[in-house]
Amino acid sequence: MSARLAVLGAGAWGTALAARLAAAGRSVSLWARDPRRAAEIAVTRENARLLPDVTLPDEVVVTADAARALEGAEAVLVAVPAQALAAVIAAIAPHWPGEAPSVLCAKGIDAATLRLPHETVAALLPRVPLAALSGPNFAHEVARALPAAAVLAAPDAAVRAHLAALVALPRFRLYPSPDLVGVALGGAAKNVIAIAAGVVEGLGLGENARAALITRGVAELARLVVAEGGRAETASGLSGLGDLVLTCTGGASRNHTLGIALGRGEALAEVLAARTGVTEGVATAPALVARARRRGVELPIAEAVDALLSGRATAPSLAEALLARAQTAE
Repeated sequence: MSARLAVLGAGAWGTALAARLAAAGRSVSLWARDPRRAAEIAVTRENARLLPDVTLPDEVVVTADAARALEGAEAVLVAVPAQALAAVIAAIAPHWPGEAPSVLCAKGIDAATLRLPHETVAALLPRVPLAALSGPNFAHEVARALPAAAVLAAPDAAVRAHLAALVALPRFRLYPSPDLVGVALGGAAKNVIAIAAGVVEGLGLGENARAALITRGVAELARLVVAEGGRAETASGLSGLGDLVLTCTGGASRNHTLGIALGRGEALAEVLAARTGVTEGVATAPALVARARRRGVELPIAEAVDALLSGRATAPSLAEALLARAQTAE
């Protein structure tokens, strides 16, 4: 179908979505905040720094001009990192195309406000319908049209149906859900738990320990989702367990590989300084813990990751502390 879509954020995920949507016949604008980067991608038709060897179709308009990117868009896919989202939305809000739905494609929690991505947009654009796209999706695989699935969450059934028709792609299966908060929490928590899974690997604690940690991570997520008014089953779906398994085991996961490095004793600052992409779990860990405490929910794994990242504990001591926790029923 022919549709006009805007993608905000020329990171790996935003670029992959723009490429696939254009290849499927959509009219797509890809907005990059940095004019030089936008110009480079527009000329080379490749995001060489974050998504190399993926060619953008000629139909994708790449621009740093928000007004041009958003003009006439039927929906806006927002692939801006959670920590930059508020500033970006505030800057481009005057150019938003009426009440076109916002599809949040980034994952995390704003460290300053403790808001999930859709909550950040709602505070700045209160009349815009909200949705989230989330699941076990590495950008480089989606860009190459390898089989994948995702959840498209929106509270309003009509919005879900409309967006599903706009965003559906070959070999990219969508599952609609009304549980926007549950899907968003899954996308945030999985990055934090993936750091813990990497630490397990870096410490050489074995596959049994990693499997147990992932399973208990799902239990943590489910408790928080229910406390926030979401559905427990969301935690065991694509945006919960599915994304968690991928991020805790996939070699392309920045959060998982960070955890491996920390488990091996490498310094956090040095690991991050050597990276180009965002390792979202670093900023999300303390925000996730703080948000859970507001609800009276205990997150032992997330709390351990927060302590490790803040320098309050070491990886070996945290592993022993988790193992020594009082026995409870599953």
